[in-house]
Amino acid sequence: MVRLEGGTFHMGSDNHYPEEVPRHPVRVHGFWIDPAPVTNREFAEFVEATGHVTAAEIAPDPKDYPGALPEMCQPGSLLFTPTEGPVDLRVWSQWWRFEFGVTWRNPQGPGSDWQDMADHPVVHVAFADAHAYAKWAGKSLPTEAEWEYAAWGGADGTEFAWGTELEPGGEHHANVWQGQFPWDNTCADGFARTSPIGSYPPNGFGLSDMIGNVWEWTDDWFRARHPDVADKPCCVPENPRGGPKSDSHDRCGGPPIPRKVVKGGSHLCAPSYCRRYRPAARHPQPIDTSTSHIGFRCVKRDA
Repeated sequence: MVRLEGGTFHMGSDNHYPEEVPRHPVRVHGFWIDPAPVTNREFAEFVEATGHVTAAEIAPDPKDYPGALPEMCQPGSLLFTPTEGPVDLRVWSQWWRFEFGVTWRNPQGPGSDWQDMADHPVVHVAFADAHAYAKWAGKSLPTEAEWEYAAWGGADGTEFAWGTELEPGGEHHANVWQGQFPWDNTCADGFARTSPIGSYPPNGFGLSDMIGNVWEWTDDWFRARHPDVADKPCCVPENPRGGPKSDSHDRCGGPPIPRKVVKGGSHLCAPSYCRRYRPAARHPQPIDTSTSHIGFRCVKRDA
């Protein structure tokens, strides 16, 4: 793990999505953090040692999902599937498919094998799976503030930890989507889906894949925006946490599933669709849902 001394940094952004507002100073204490996301190989060691069964390998209980079609209550996970051409980007179900039998063991769908991607980040892990791994390893999942502090790598006042441009001088610093999402991926960075950890330069703290490749779970409940601290310039939040669990639910209907904050964007983030390949970016993720583009890394805090 990499030791970070902690300190004050500017969290959030006023220039992109409303959930990132406001940009404000935050202080975090020192902690240790994994230098990269947990890999398929590392997760396999955990499963072998504990017999852990992931959420994607367990059939959903119909009682938890009123109105769900009985035939859909089978083990599986969300798998990204490119469309054949341009589509309405407001309808995500056109490129996300719930595929039966898809788990971390076959991360890119039927016919794929984690052993062929042992050094790629593990995916198809729900929050409980990431939490169980962290507990087994004697670690924790990071708070949103810890994660963002680590992602900046000591930078401040730029769009990215490496500067103001996504691809300065045509050089790729993260595994993101090139081309028109969700149908035309030019793979200019060499990868259509996940990439082996360390395929891109580390940030100023020596941490790899903090941006792109896979989103990463944090331990904070999602809230719609950062607290407004503009009227309290004397007060810098110290080790802030997310909002209450009860406020994290999606208010747009459906089962009241609480949501955690995920950070960092993924290989599916594109300038034409999801510009969340930045340290300040954040997104809500239901804790029961695993996908082909969400993983995690762990931290250890000082006693």
